[in-house]
Amino acid sequence: MDIEKSDFGQTKSGTPVQLYTLTNDNGMIAKIINYGGIIVELWASDRDGAVVDVVLGFDNLADYEEKSPYFGCIVGRYANRIAKGNFVLDDVTYDKLAINNGDHHLHGGLKGFGKQLWDAEPFESADGVGLKLHYASSDMEEGYPGNLDVTVTYTLTNADELKIDYEATTDKPTVCNLTNHSYFNLAGHDAGTADQYAHEMMINADSFIPVADAGAIPTGEIRPVKGTPMDFTQPTVIGKHIDDDDEQIKYGGGFDHDWVLNKTDGELSLAARVYEPKTGRIMEVHTTEPGVQFYSGNFLDGSFAGKEGEIYEHRYAFCLETQHHPDSPNQPDFPSTVLRPGEIYKTTTVYKFFAK
Repeated sequence: MDIEKSDFGQTKSGTPVQLYTLTNDNGMIAKIINYGGIIVELWASDRDGAVVDVVLGFDNLADYEEKSPYFGCIVGRYANRIAKGNFVLDDVTYDKLAINNGDHHLHGGLKGFGKQLWDAEPFESADGVGLKLHYASSDMEEGYPGNLDVTVTYTLTNADELKIDYEATTDKPTVCNLTNHSYFNLAGHDAGTADQYAHEMMINADSFIPVADAGAIPTGEIRPVKGTPMDFTQPTVIGKHIDDDDEQIKYGGGFDHDWVLNKTDGELSLAARVYEPKTGRIMEVHTTEPGVQFYSGNFLDGSFAGKEGEIYEHRYAFCLETQHHPDSPNQPDFPSTVLRPGEIYKTTTVYKFFAK
């Protein structure tokens, strides 16, 4: 096991940013910066033992500041969308959230957690090596009430898992919904759209949350996946239904929906399994969260270069964002995302890698 710390440039305001390279006993590598808690590289083995980087990203900090579509970052205070940028909590209306995605609020606002500097503390444990990140979000930052104290801990285990533990407390009632927004292509970050389409995906969910229109706000319904393009209860090639003549597919421009996981509340259980046949690489996602957003990279458009100058074209990679459901503060039938003083927000997600 090993942890290395190095420089990753300076922010536009001149603040230094550090890169932490975590290596486990098997040679798996995770590289994380304390700007946004971004996973900039994640190296995993294929069936022949070849190790490649399986997440999209950039080689420099400036691109993360100016261009990034949330590559690899911690998302908060609220992952996904809140309709019209407002919600009511304890009879108080909070209506100052940024409208940064059409008519709606997305991923915490104009400067969400993915664009903040976090305090970082590397560590070693019996399980592996890790990085503990801390950020204090002030009352009414991005329009959210309460001083929110957040800790996100990454652990690269010797079982070839990247484990992410999220914890938060508040001094006022607020809403909280945290995730990581890594874009994966298990054939390699530079493998391309055709390789994404060839991945076989299983999502452990019998239902999903349909959206009202292209704004991607939930209707409030929880709909069975059976008989729809959203049925990944059995391993299904991602490209099979991605362009189906289906209203929900058209609204998302592909897959960009939240699946309601088959689980008992709060248990750490399997959410999804993805297999890349060319390399034999497999990623399992386990989470305590009730939902997972499967996003097929529909808004990637080839307009910028990523790592090693690679042009990330349309649907070059996919995301599996574990989370509470979109717009939950305005959806009384969804599990609550309200966090109150004296309570601890605590969730865990594990990305486990192996090959066959």
